[in-house]
Amino acid sequence: MDVSTLATSFGARLPAWVLAELADVPAAAPSDAERLALTNRLAARNHREDTGGPFAALVVERDSGLIISAGVNVVLASGLSSVHAEVTALSLAQTRLGRWDLGAPGTPDLELVVNWRPCVMCYGAAMWSGVRRLLIAGDGPELEELTGFDEGPMREDWAAQFAARGIEVAFGDAREEAIAVFAEYGARDDAVVYNARGTATV
Repeated sequence: MDVSTLATSFGARLPAWVLAELADVPAAAPSDAERLALTNRLAARNHREDTGGPFAALVVERDSGLIISAGVNVVLASGLSSVHAEVTALSLAQTRLGRWDLGAPGTPDLELVVNWRPCVMCYGAAMWSGVRRLLIAGDGPELEELTGFDEGPMREDWAAQFAARGIEVAFGDAREEAIAVFAEYGARDDAVVYNARGTATV
């Protein structure tokens, strides 16, 4: 075969607006409420900027709240189906810290903050990342009902599976704010919904 035709690298980049949005944000978000509010804020702007779906994530130091990375869904901006917000945030944290294991011995416990329960792909990404806590704005059928996204065949005991691996799952008081972002996205006439069936609808 002609190996010169094969791709040998790939990558994704945060949209420039994310850094602009974070420029005036404190370096640390000490409370769950602050972490989730920022995540919902980024998720809302992400779809308004047409850089991806209404999803965002943070990786923070669990105790101090120091923000290690911020990620948004950049599927549309990158042309890569796997760069959901969680994957983006985790990858950027790993890049910044220079290690694939975000739970390496002797390092601060890190947590992943998301604006909804992870999809089936991000469930695995979070589980193997090394984070010690998952902070979620909410879960339930509303995301799929309001947006049309297919989140995949998630296990009913997904939270218990995290706990069995030493990863705490916590729910914050930001569910309604997250739902409002999804409703706004679903109401758009030009919303792109990309699903596992190999189809995209606008």
